[in-house]
Amino acid sequence: MTSRTLVPMKHKGTRAVPGPPPRTLPRFVVRREGGLYAYERALARAGLTPVAGADEAGRGACAGPLVVAAVVLPGGARGQVPELADSKLLTAAARERVYAQVVKRAVSWSAVIIPAGEVDRVGLHVSNVAGMRRALARLTVSPAYVLTDGFPVAGLPAPGLAVWKGDRVSASIAAASVVAKVTRDRIMVGLHDEWPHYDFADHKGYVTPVHNAALDAAGPCPEHRFSYINVARRARGDARVPVRTLVRIGEDDTDLGVVDVADIEVTAADVVGVDVRELEEVGIR
Repeated sequence: MTSRTLVPMKHKGTRAVPGPPPRTLPRFVVRREGGLYAYERALARAGLTPVAGADEAGRGACAGPLVVAAVVLPGGARGQVPELADSKLLTAAARERVYAQVVKRAVSWSAVIIPAGEVDRVGLHVSNVAGMRRALARLTVSPAYVLTDGFPVAGLPAPGLAVWKGDRVSASIAAASVVAKVTRDRIMVGLHDEWPHYDFADHKGYVTPVHNAALDAAGPCPEHRFSYINVARRARGDARVPVRTLVRIGEDDTDLGVVDVADIEVTAADVVGVDVRELEEVGIR
């Protein structure tokens, strides 16, 4: 059906005139034998190039930034990155090698660093989605299609697809996961020099017995995420703990003080769409 648009007419109100038909994307079939590059090859056959992949690192960490990256790989042999895989499946040394190849070969790439304080202020999921939009906007080429890991991202300038375990089945997402992970790991090593007590260089800000023991002994530092339950429980009375987090850990009214109900209602939406299994350990439910 042809769409119709209302336009003003002189002295006669409005009239209906034909508008442009809605854009129909070509269908594409992903072939299993295509391996890590199956999505990119299928999209290329459908004429949807270039393809951008986006992924993040540090979502489950209770300290340090959230880092979101976007990558556009070239077609052909140049886009075949040696050792490329989901960053979590690679050793630290292999990630560094793959990172060097990705930034060398990529048509364009970007990384957005979202500080812990911003994650606390607006929420993890909101930060993640906004970070993906920002990373994709920073690319020097306009993608014809966007692949994201895990959940859809609305408001992008190009059509896209959320791919479950995308960093294991899409080269573009895997490349973005490596860029995000290596960027974040380097930041955490730098934070270790500033806050050696927490051993950030080892666990990279994730929840471990050693990390929790350091929190018990010294309390959180400014690089911790005070919206995370394991941090908030060790920072009772600290104004940096968001009200929504205090509510979740069951503080009584005398500790909460004056609660802005509107604030709770707004921020409670921050975690909509988050994989609960991923966040149970740090107490976000």
